[in-house]
Amino acid sequence: MKNLGMNELRKSYLEFFANEKKHTLLKSFPLTPIDDDTLLLINAGMAPLKKYFTGEKKMKNNRATSSQRCVRTGDIERVGKTERHGTFFEMLGNFSFGDYFKREAISWAYEFLTDRLGIDKNDLWVTVYKDDDEAYNIWHDEIKMPAERILRQGKEDNFWELEVGPCGPCSEIFVDRGVERAIDENDNMPGNDDSDRFMEVWNLVFTQFNKDNQGNYTNLAHPNIDTGMGLERIAMVLQGKDNIFEIDVMTEIISEIEKLSNKKYKENKKDDVSIRVIADHAKAMTFLVSDGVIPSNEKRGYVLRRLIRRAYRHGKLLGIEGSFLNKIVDKVVETYKAEYDELVDNQDNIHKVISDEENRFQKTINQGLDILNDLIATTKANGQKVLDGSDAFKLYDTYGFPLDLTKEILEEENLEVDEKKFEEEMEKQRNLARNARKVDKGSNHDNLITDHIEKTEFVGYDEFDVNAKIIAIFVDNEEKESIKNSNKGIVISNKTSFYPEGGGQVADTGYILTDNGKAKVIDVQKKNDIIFHYVEIIEGELAVNVDAEFKIDLERRYDIQRNHSATHLLDQALIDVLGKDIKQAGSLVDPNKLRFDFSYNKALSKEEISQIEKIVNEKIRAELPVKKEYMDYKKSEEIGAIGLFEDKYKETVRVVSMGDYSKELCGGCHVNNTSEVLIFKIESESSAAAGVRRIEAITGRAVYDLILAQENKLKSIADSLDTKVNNIESKIKSIKNALDNKDDEIKRLKSQSNKDLFGELKEKIEEVNGINLLVAKFDNVSVDELRDLENRIKNQYSNLVIVFATVTDKIIFTVSVDDNLTDKYNAGQIVKEMAKVAGGNGGGRKNFAQAGGNDISALDKALDKACELIKE
Repeated sequence: MKNLGMNELRKSYLEFFANEKKHTLLKSFPLTPIDDDTLLLINAGMAPLKKYFTGEKKMKNNRATSSQRCVRTGDIERVGKTERHGTFFEMLGNFSFGDYFKREAISWAYEFLTDRLGIDKNDLWVTVYKDDDEAYNIWHDEIKMPAERILRQGKEDNFWELEVGPCGPCSEIFVDRGVERAIDENDNMPGNDDSDRFMEVWNLVFTQFNKDNQGNYTNLAHPNIDTGMGLERIAMVLQGKDNIFEIDVMTEIISEIEKLSNKKYKENKKDDVSIRVIADHAKAMTFLVSDGVIPSNEKRGYVLRRLIRRAYRHGKLLGIEGSFLNKIVDKVVETYKAEYDELVDNQDNIHKVISDEENRFQKTINQGLDILNDLIATTKANGQKVLDGSDAFKLYDTYGFPLDLTKEILEEENLEVDEKKFEEEMEKQRNLARNARKVDKGSNHDNLITDHIEKTEFVGYDEFDVNAKIIAIFVDNEEKESIKNSNKGIVISNKTSFYPEGGGQVADTGYILTDNGKAKVIDVQKKNDIIFHYVEIIEGELAVNVDAEFKIDLERRYDIQRNHSATHLLDQALIDVLGKDIKQAGSLVDPNKLRFDFSYNKALSKEEISQIEKIVNEKIRAELPVKKEYMDYKKSEEIGAIGLFEDKYKETVRVVSMGDYSKELCGGCHVNNTSEVLIFKIESESSAAAGVRRIEAITGRAVYDLILAQENKLKSIADSLDTKVNNIESKIKSIKNALDNKDDEIKRLKSQSNKDLFGELKEKIEEVNGINLLVAKFDNVSVDELRDLENRIKNQYSNLVIVFATVTDKIIFTVSVDDNLTDKYNAGQIVKEMAKVAGGNGGGRKNFAQAGGNDISALDKALDKACELIKE
């Protein structure tokens, strides 16, 4: 068996399939799925290739190979505690999209393992699906695998399928790592998940059936091959290591952690867990940030935030002080740059994003940990096993503690958290828009069976009103001959002028008309080259095999085209002003506006925004011709066209050029000359997320509407000020001066009033247990005024404890304790107990604290509670 390093192993695999077996070599896709809302992150080698398996996309060569970076976080709590669990890994794969099938997949896998890697054929075991005689016979009769080392398994183990769609049997390959790794004498074949003796290294999936809604299986016309072999796992086998944390690429990363922590790996089990967590999470966070993910409280951003904060906490457990994660990141970049050179290009941005999140967490973690430790102590002292969910939510909301981190710390103390109560608190804060549901359109094209339907010809770049034949109708996901008045459904035609949503551009709307009916088109989608018109019948009915007029809303389309072409001009203007490192991070083009997200680490200045806006308008006035042409991808690269990552795997691309200024790969709708955009106006520039900025802008009619709206607003303001539009500025200055004079007078009167109040407060001071105690309540007095009174009194009295309460729409309590009394009286504890009496909460330092209360009727009881605590 060859002892190969992981980089050598990856290279050997890819060269074997690319050079010797003539596969298209694919560079790893980003961890962020492209045009796939079903996945949060890429978690398997085949995940980015789904559209090739379905036939929606085509490769020149219908066989491919890759080493795909993946992230899985389902078992994140087990990372570091077990030998095999990790969040980041690479999946080696070779794929066939209707090209070769079982014989080649099996024989090539066997050849690579035995010939290239030198694994003893007697150490190999395989499993096949119990009914898959074809795979069994290839292994037994052609590969000459002994029957006793071929295990037939049931559906649960050796059949890959989803609810509906392509599916099929699989064959797993195991390596026997030696009897010395057996659990006991019965551990003599694959099947024991707890055993380290038999290691599954490769899974060959034979996608040969289609499963329908009724559970029926039919043969696919062009069966596919999808294989996956974990790179870290096969490296562990070849290198004879006990776990994935000891293979060659991990040793340098772990060495850096040892240096920073002054802890030695494999000397202390608890420290080992933290070292493994940091090493694994550092890899995942490095690739996630490089692929454009930024920390947030939702979706993939939350995955990244969780990884960074979990790694940082384990650094604290190892005794590492301050920021340290980027030092580990540098080791990850150094280790992986041979295959992923983009890590070097993105290193500065990776540093920025991770250090920002790490520093943000540093500011709150110590205080949050202190509070959590107090809560743990209180919970245990009360003989309880479950932490209040409200307290867990406060840790999350105030100190940035993810619930998962709180749960992990509690688990270490054999405690749990009331997650139901936590979710109740979370629900109160959730944005209603996040829970909004899409409008019911009567059907969903993803669920339709359309194998028998011909592809739709899109002619809408140049033709806006076309005659076509309706070839299929669906209502409630069932195919129908017609659709009648007031119903909603989906209409498919042999050709159409309606642009389907895609590439950041919204779909066209409009009407479909026949002699017997009229339908409003409310959305248009595309899948497998079939265009689906979501319709609502307004009059009569539409029927299959009937000629119809497909008529888009032309003014709306013109507005969309203006915004889309302006987006291309904006993209290039950003590069001109901010630099060539600007990368698109998302866009939206609709009739009302354009939105463009791009990678940049700071807010744009007013001067930069003005310059960008000026450049775009100059290019509009320059009347640049807009040319759309098809060419092969290589030629588009030669002419400098900008394209997204997924464009690299298209044979033919559409290039949209605006003079010599802008060249981009784009399938959207555009004007024919930049002058048709008319005018461009940036409405806002903001943060879309850490490291990502967002510009929203308008063009054409929308700019004119904005001018009219602002003109009307100015007239309304002038009317309310009883002046003319030209005099608004001077009128406002006059009003401001008058208000300033009144504020000065109010302050003078308040100061006089406070002098009288100060005299009254001095008379309320009483001596209690050798200290001076002042307790008082107020109506509609601000906290700033309370602090002013406290400071004036403290200047005249020593050994002083002050308890104040002021009532506005709620109660605000403050407690101030002289510094020389804080060993005996704790302002934070006193105010917390007071607030509880009045249905509130709060806290603070030993010498000053503040809290709120909701039950005004309990105010006097709360003050009595404070006196009671102080006198005790």
